[in-house]
Formats: sequence, structure tokens, C-alpha cells
Amino acid sequence: MIRAYYRKKILSYIKPVETSRGVLNQKPSWYIFLADDVIPEIKGIGECSIIPGLSLETEDMVDHQINDLCRTINQENLDVAAELPLYPSIAFGMETALLDLKTGGRRELFSTEFTDGQTCIYINGLIWMGAKKYMLKQVEEKLNQKFRCLKLKIGLQRYPDELQIIKYIRKHFHAKELELRVDANGAFDPGSVMEMLKKLADMEVHSVEQPIKPGQWEEMALLCRNSPIPVALDEELTGKPTLEQKRSLIYAIRPHYLVLKPGLLGGFQQAEEYLNLAKQNNIGYWITSALESNIGLNAIAQWTFTLGNPIAQGLGTGKLYRQNVKCPLTLEGDRMFYHASKGWDLSYIES
Repeated sequence: MIRAYYRKKILSYIKPVETSRGVLNQKPSWYIFLADDVIPEIKGIGECSIIPGLSLETEDMVDHQINDLCRTINQENLDVAAELPLYPSIAFGMETALLDLKTGGRRELFSTEFTDGQTCIYINGLIWMGAKKYMLKQVEEKLNQKFRCLKLKIGLQRYPDELQIIKYIRKHFHAKELELRVDANGAFDPGSVMEMLKKLADMEVHSVEQPIKPGQWEEMALLCRNSPIPVALDEELTGKPTLEQKRSLIYAIRPHYLVLKPGLLGGFQQAEEYLNLAKQNNIGYWITSALESNIGLNAIAQWTFTLGNPIAQGLGTGKLYRQNVKCPLTLEGDRMFYHASKGWDLSYIES
């Protein structure tokens, strides 16, 4: 019989993270532990992580649901609990905990050349919103580390400065040398966004994520038809819609790319439904973490490698926190490796 319990931690950022929803200094994460009575020392661990203001769930909602879920697993059985309607973050945590338990509780959910340490995953360099000086400092750091793809958060009432930063980058690096992606987090108005897209196209920006707020399907579809640069959907995808709802969204908007965050979508199975639709409709994609700690990030990275997508992925968030689980994930510039010899130290989340 499977036993379940969880630990909740409030993770503090090394530096405040400025997002379209405001400045974040910390975030909550819950860790689900699953163990079989037969071999109790083998534990599967999954992370339930939310981004306050962006995730569908609030902290109180997850507190209540995850407590009920663990109690149900312990009092009844795992199959019954698995059928419960879960919030996306808890569904992701449960899915990865089960995978970890099934594969021996070693945090190696998918055995590949990546977990064998033979190869790597290429990632983009993430440039956080902020004052011009702060953003330029981040850009220079990433360029010194030889990143070949940068992703800039834009649209936080500093658009002229952000354009100057992109111009600065393009002055020194041609599009063939350095790919630039921008993420607007829905910051622009449908009536004026096309002017912004034209300016970005002049600077050979690769793509723009979520230029307008989600839920405006007609406006977004019009943008995707007429935009001079590819448009990617991000927040538009969050939650746990049915397969038919996913299909309706993709067919209505016809985006150029999907940005998939398994932690906000409800797990790998939910993300794979979007992936299948993307392939059927000749739509590109990349995978992004959602500010998970190293438990969630590790699971997402290992799954990402199995997809065989060679473009840069959005997985470089493991060094955001003052407290984090020590793990085999290692960043070397724009390459992420898994060095099993480094081992795991779970003391922080087990206490």
C-alpha cells in the first residue's frame, strides 16, 4: 500500500523577481512524498509549485487540497485518489512523485543519454524585467557566458528602454549569431500591439510570447495571421482544459509556437496533448519551467530531453533561490547537464 505525506516550504529568491504581476520576494512550494509499505525507504518526490498571481490556484487552495489528497491516499487507495479532480500544480506533483517512486526513488524519472551525463539540453538566457541598467547588466552577463539565445521580459511600463536594450544587443550581435525572444506576459493592448510587433521585427526578434492578455481569442488569432514575427502562446494555455478545449483553442488561434509549462498545465500528460496538437498543425514549441525548485526543474528537464527538440528551452531557473535542493543539474553557460555523481541532498525539504 502506498503512503503519502507532504512538506511545505516558502522559498526566498536571491534577488526580487519582477514580473507583470508585481515584484516577488518568495514563493510557496509543496513536496509530495510517496512510499510503498513493502520498501518504505524508497520514496517518490514531486513538487507542487505555484506562481502567486499567475497560477489558477491560491496558496490556501493548495494547502487544503493537498492535505485532503494525502489523507485520501492513506485512508483508501492510490487509484481512488488519482481520480480526484486535482489543481494543475498538484497534478504535476503527483505525476512526478509516482514516476519517481516507480523508477526507484532516485530522481531519475527518464533514463536517457541526458541522465547518463553523455549530452546536454540547450537553454535560453532569461533577462528579467527591471530598470534599464539592471537589464543591461543581465544581458552582458549572459553574453559573456556565450548564450546563443536570450529571452527578455518586456512590457512593464518601460517599453522605450526595453527597445533600446534590444537595439544595443542587435548592434553587437546579428540574428544569425544570437536569437532574441521576448515575453510580453499579456502587457499590450490589442489596438496598439501591432506597432510594437513591427518594431521588434525591424530588430530581427525571433518571436513574442503572449503579446496580449489571454482569453481574447479573436484578437490573438488576428495577430497570429498578421504579425511580422511569430507569436507564441503561454498564459493562454494554463489550467487543465479538456482535450477538446485544447483543440478548439489551437484551431481558433493558429499560433506559431506553444510555450509549455508542465507545472502550470497539470503535468506531462496534459502538456503532451498540446504537443500532439502542435505536431498535427505544424506549430513549434519549447518547454519552460515555472519557477520550480530543483525537484520540479529536474523532472521537467529530464522529460524535455525525451522530446528531442533541439532549440533552446526555458529551464535556467535553478539558481533563483537562497534555499534549494542540491542536485545533479549543472549549468555551463547555455548548456544544462545532469551529473549523477553530484548526488542529491534532500535535507532541506525533508525537515
